[in-house]
Amino acid sequence: MEAREVVRAARHRRRARARQRRYLVAGVMAFAGLVAAIGLGRQIFFHDDPPAPAPVSMVQKPMLTPPSQPADPPPEAGPATGAGTFAYATTGGPVAGGAGALKKYRVAVEDGSNQQPDTFAAAVEKTLGDPRSWTASGQLRLQRVAGQGTADFTIFLATPATSEQMCGTAGLHTDGYSSCRITGKVIINLARWLTAVPDYGAPVEDYQAYVINHEVGHELGNGHEACPGAGRPAPVMQQQTYGLKGCVANVWPFVDGQRYSGPKVP
Repeated sequence: MEAREVVRAARHRRRARARQRRYLVAGVMAFAGLVAAIGLGRQIFFHDDPPAPAPVSMVQKPMLTPPSQPADPPPEAGPATGAGTFAYATTGGPVAGGAGALKKYRVAVEDGSNQQPDTFAAAVEKTLGDPRSWTASGQLRLQRVAGQGTADFTIFLATPATSEQMCGTAGLHTDGYSSCRITGKVIINLARWLTAVPDYGAPVEDYQAYVINHEVGHELGNGHEACPGAGRPAPVMQQQTYGLKGCVANVWPFVDGQRYSGPKVP
């Protein structure tokens, strides 16, 4: 074969290989486009896209499961049921706190509970007027009003049966054991008020201050908190009624002049 023909043959082979590479690249690109088109079609016609996040539920979570209770509550726990109607404290009180928005509250006791509205009101006022309570923030003042006067919220003392019914209107199932708060209403369980809870490690009067501060804390916009560590004081927004979880009883939202809190509970 002549040299000229050798060169021409080599050039022909190079061109052939170049055409093969172009065809191969074009084929790969066409296949990729087909795959993309199929995927798009699935999204358009079969909605094969990632599931949307589930909507956040606005329903209040039910209470924790209460400890086992005796079949016959002790006499000091008070009556299990009452009339379902309420008597209101007859007097008002001074403004607690030196600065901030003023919120007014009423106090009522269930008829048939064997408790006096003015006596309960005095205990509530003593707790909320304490300088370690919520007014210590300097951004809030509280005042108890007489009777059914205009108020921002009402604090009820109710028998277990009535408190369960009242809390249940907001989906909070207490089994007649714990207290609760629903919008504009702080509902204190009579049996807990009179006997506190097992293994609380503090006098009943301390538990009474705790439950008032805890439920009013909810009314003021505070959520639940967890024990920050074994042996430390329990935050007032911890559900201390269901156990201290290694903490020790604490009834005040402010400790040593500072807001005392624990990890937020989802």
